[in-house]
Amino acid sequence: MTGVSLLEFKEMTERVRPLWQASVEVLKKPQGRPGVLKTLEDKLMALLIYYRTYVTHEFLGHLCGLHNSNICRLFKKLEPFLGKRLAIKKDRTLTPDVVLKLLVDVTEQPIQRPEKKAKRKQTYSGKKKRHTRKTEIIMQDDGKIISISKSHGGRKHDFRIRKEETPLPRKSEKYADSGYQGLQKIASFVTLPFKKKKGQSLSPEHKRHNRRLASFRAKIEHKFREIKVFRIMSETYRNFGRKHHLRFNIIAGIVNLKHGF
Repeated sequence: MTGVSLLEFKEMTERVRPLWQASVEVLKKPQGRPGVLKTLEDKLMALLIYYRTYVTHEFLGHLCGLHNSNICRLFKKLEPFLGKRLAIKKDRTLTPDVVLKLLVDVTEQPIQRPEKKAKRKQTYSGKKKRHTRKTEIIMQDDGKIISISKSHGGRKHDFRIRKEETPLPRKSEKYADSGYQGLQKIASFVTLPFKKKKGQSLSPEHKRHNRRLASFRAKIEHKFREIKVFRIMSETYRNFGRKHHLRFNIIAGIVNLKHGF
């Protein structure tokens, strides 16, 4: 129902509790009828069910005995606290002198067709043949997600997203897919797959290199799968685009928590 274990749920609750108890909404004198979701655990459970199943607010309201507007207001209050305690924060220790193995890749999520023509043009992905949002993640080879990019329109190329984000540590070994062709010109220690030229075939040595790289990069593909277990990050995104980055960050933080990071 939630995508997390009981121990992980308890740790998440304890991280968020100080911020929740200090919030104005909790400290002020309550008005009207007492809420159905009385404890922080109840509220966090409702949010995790929403992330995991991505049902509508109306359906979740029926499960919780609340109107859908109350569900919406609850998430608006609770998500910023989760963002402060769980979201991926930039690791300032990743200096150019630290040598790490970093895996870099971009994932796409379908979105609803924007009403405005300009936004439709920005979000249409020629690869997926639909409107999408793109997010880049950077992961260490031990499985820890260390950086999440902003949410970009599906039209933007993977390599362009990388150029607009914070540069990677200079001496780190960087492993990427063919969408990052050209990265080796602006960064060092970059490993990319060989691409077959028109009318030619790859040599056996190049094929072996591509297989080894694909086998190593499977780690980041598995990480995308863990994130997309939460269906809010895999199904067609129905919410406002400005919250997409926050929710992706929170769920990436939950995945790190599951692995002890």
